[in-house]
Amino acid sequence: MSFNTFGHMFRVTTWGESHGPALGATVDGCPPGVPLTEADIQPWLDKRKPGQNKFTTQRQEADHVRILSGVYEGRTTGTPIQLMIENTDQRSKDYGDIAQKFRPGHADISYHQKYGIRDPRGGGRSSARETAARVAAGGVARAALAQLVPGLSVTGYMVQMGPHKIDRARFDWDQIGENPFWVPDAVAANDWAVYLDDLRKAHNSVGAVIEVTARGMVAGLGAPIYAKLDTDLAAAMMSINAVKGVEIGEGMAAANLTGVENADEIRMGAQGPEFLSNHAGGILGGISTGQDVMVRFSVKPTSSILTPRQTVTVAGEEVDLITKGRHDPCVGIRAVPVGEAMMACVLLDHFLMDRGQTGGLRGVIG
Repeated sequence: MSFNTFGHMFRVTTWGESHGPALGATVDGCPPGVPLTEADIQPWLDKRKPGQNKFTTQRQEADHVRILSGVYEGRTTGTPIQLMIENTDQRSKDYGDIAQKFRPGHADISYHQKYGIRDPRGGGRSSARETAARVAAGGVARAALAQLVPGLSVTGYMVQMGPHKIDRARFDWDQIGENPFWVPDAVAANDWAVYLDDLRKAHNSVGAVIEVTARGMVAGLGAPIYAKLDTDLAAAMMSINAVKGVEIGEGMAAANLTGVENADEIRMGAQGPEFLSNHAGGILGGISTGQDVMVRFSVKPTSSILTPRQTVTVAGEEVDLITKGRHDPCVGIRAVPVGEAMMACVLLDHFLMDRGQTGGLRGVIG
């Protein structure tokens, strides 16, 4: 299986399967001299790890990260950083009944059609367990960004669960870490808890929309054509398990606007140009404007549910299938830190590319 690497200058290769002994990432291209320890990465993994509440899978994984190379005396050396996370709570027997059956909505059938062989234990390489490696790599990217772009922050949060959306008038950054859904709306958090608990008890699942915002951005990241910042952000988010759609700024809603409504007007402020709105999501012509960069992505409902679904076996027999095991009733919850990690990796990658091409040179306005 090829294509396990993403990034241009800051490159991340993930490896491992859901029920293997370990998984991890090889991070190449991180600048030397960045302060980095396992303690810098662990909080982001703790945010993603399973079993934290009744609304996520009850698989119990500590997700402790180990740095095996690329760091000396607490600083990166500029050589490849090897990150490893051990799997400690596999229950492969839960998947014995589906070894010859394809779970509807899952990658089982497409993997078999392509490779002629697959690991049925938790989905193997297609499992969302792989995202732990991305989050670890994102921790490295965050550490580097903290040194190179002080003041930059990347924050993800849920804005929709099933048909239920947040009220933007109640948006509160401080609420994001105060509920199990990473939602910036306290009222929505309470309502969603009842809604998702009912779905969970009914052996069902639901999709979600996650928004990731980078604040404290600098202008000039990206390129006009084939290395657009929004192109790489969209690809990064779309590569996350279960993601079926990505938007930048207004996204699809821009089709409902007129040119008068959509154009982000500009005035001169004390520190330079100031935009009066941000329909573009902080990116124009593939290049960051210095405004907040805003990306949204949708995730489909968890495919593995206890409600019988029609499918076929490898032999072509038609059967009904109940997928046993420990699964998230809404994968959007744990997709939030994954989206943050992918945003951090892409932003660092583009900062390094810009530094290599322009040396940080910027056009003067005013």
